[in-house]
Amino acid sequence: MAGTKIGGLKAAATNKAKRGADFYAIIGAKGGALGRTGGFASKKVGDDGLTGPQRAKEAGRTGGRISRRPKGTRSKI
Repeated sequence: MAGTKIGGLKAAATNKAKRGADFYAIIGAKGGALGRTGGFASKKVGDDGLTGPQRAKEAGRTGGRISRRPKGTRSKI
């Protein structure tokens, strides 16, 4: 069943059973940290004095604080 959705799900289950439930998170973080562009997974301290994860946290805080929804337009249903 190689190359099918069912085969992929079985392979993912096998990887998680053999290597732990956070297998894909770990390999994703490794790939992000090895990137040359200094993305959110980068441990390198940037010009702003923050590492990538710290910068991501700050960006999320800013995005959550600034709402794009107009004020006072609640549905009256």
